[in-house]
Amino acid sequence: MTSGGAKTILITGASSGLGAEMGRQFAAKGYDVALAARRTERLEELRAEILAAHPERRVAIRALDVTDHAAVFRVFGELRDELGRLDRVAVNAGLGKGARLGTGRFEANLETAMTNFVGALAQTEAAMEVFRAQEAGHLVMVSSMSAMRGMPSAMTTYAATKAGVAHLAEGLRTELHGTRLQKRIKVTVLYPGYIRSEMNDKVEQSTPLMSSTEKGVQAMVAAIEKEVADACVPPLPWAAMAPVMKHAPLGVLKKLI
Repeated sequence: MTSGGAKTILITGASSGLGAEMGRQFAAKGYDVALAARRTERLEELRAEILAAHPERRVAIRALDVTDHAAVFRVFGELRDELGRLDRVAVNAGLGKGARLGTGRFEANLETAMTNFVGALAQTEAAMEVFRAQEAGHLVMVSSMSAMRGMPSAMTTYAATKAGVAHLAEGLRTELHGTRLQKRIKVTVLYPGYIRSEMNDKVEQSTPLMSSTEKGVQAMVAAIEKEVADACVPPLPWAAMAPVMKHAPLGVLKKLI
């Protein structure tokens, strides 16, 4: 995507799980990477790990809480300046807290909503400011298979936020369609299924649909590099599961999830 030099990618929520593994895999593919997250000690460790394996790479890190909206714009600008440009931005930071609605846990659901949706909105705004100035870029929105349908119990708010960010990105793609920027600014929505990460450590290891972090992120990276409009990752079994999740009767859906 760049006219010269290494491609660059900014990844939020990069201190662990999918974000950290994306950093490793994109660096291995020759990208200079910008890593942002709240836990800077983890970012320092990841930067050292990447540079030990790929000393020719540039790895920029910043502390970032995506609910600090002013900081999102500042940090994105700083990382753009440090790397010279941002070819891709992966809106990955997220929170998995939640509780059944009406059970006195509004604070947990609010924190998830503010982080996963409003935080993603701030990141999308900041990324698009950079991309519009460059007249080029690739926005990658990390949604979830849970966005396919309203989810019950502790998943309800989380799934709603993931549906929301998917529509945010898809709305942006619709806006760009037919304009001179359509071929220069790309938008990808990823719908990960069960991929091992810190967020789902409490899910039983024996869950048959659980993918390892490395293999799951390989599927994510492949979809990103192809600049597809959307992808269920890993494709097996999630691409086949998507229409079932969308259209199955509620009784069937509850048994599936």
